[in-house]
Formats: sequence, structure tokens, C-alpha cells
Amino acid sequence: MTFLTGWENFFVIIGSAAAVLIGLQFVVISLIAIKPIKKSEAESGQSFSTPNVFHFGAILLFSVIGSVPWTGSSYPAILWTLLGICGFVYAIITARRISMQKIYHPLLYDWFFHVILPTITYAVLAISAFETLVYPGAALFFVTGAAVALLLIAIHNTWDAVTYLVFVRFIKD
Repeated sequence: MTFLTGWENFFVIIGSAAAVLIGLQFVVISLIAIKPIKKSEAESGQSFSTPNVFHFGAILLFSVIGSVPWTGSSYPAILWTLLGICGFVYAIITARRISMQKIYHPLLYDWFFHVILPTITYAVLAISAFETLVYPGAALFFVTGAAVALLLIAIHNTWDAVTYLVFVRFIKD
């Protein structure tokens, strides 16, 4: 038995959810792409939609790491820590992209859900994943909690981006 015994269903559920939501986002973006976009709109999409695919992909990778039959806790801990660090850096890149795009003036609400929450969540993932080396049982709840939080953040942000595109871009024109 490893420290991941008993978590198999969790990894299957969260990984499947992330994979399906990546596919749905591609479908929605493909449908929206029927109407030509301006360069400034592409920058906005890179700022607000692309990070969601990154988050869903991170959750999928997180689940794959958790589903491997490891013999100890060190490899998944190290890989999840690296995933958290990469996500943290990407959240900072997202903040820069959001501040540079010109088509939409982000509100505090946007900064909270698109930058602050993902940054905190990836930091919690990195720190708690590293802690699984010392306290595997307790820290694993924080690691998996971070994954669930990231899934909910990405769902929220995807919904926000899609409704913005539909109601502002299509109805306005």
C-alpha cells in the first residue's frame, strides 16, 4: 500500500472532469471563431481563455501523477511540487498579459479569479506537495484540495470568458 491508496476514484473523477472541460472549451472557442477577430481580441483571449486550458491541463497532469502506482511518496511529491511552481509562474505571466491587453479593463473581481486565486492555489499545491514528503497523509488533503480549487476556478473563469464573448461580442455587434 502506498500513501495514495484509497485516492484512485478522486484522481479518476477530477482528471476526467478536467479532460472533458478542455474538450468543451475547444468546442466553444471553435464555434465562436466563426466570427473573425481583431488582434486586440486575440490578446484578450490569450489573457483570459488560454490560462483556463492551462489550469485544466495542470489538473489532468496532476491526476495522471496521482494515478501512477508509485512505491513511495517522493516522486509524486516532487512532480506535484514542480507542477505547483510552474503554475505559480504561469499565473504571474497571466497577470502580465491581463495588464497589457487593451480590449477589456479588468475589474477587481477579474484580478481575483484570474490571477490572485490561481496564484495562491498553485502556491498551496507546491508547498503542500512538498510537505507530503514529511507528512504524507495530512498534506495530501491540501494537495487534493488545491486541485479541486483549481478546477472550480477554471470552471468559473471559462464560464466568465464564454459569457463575455457571447453577450458582449456577439450581441453588441
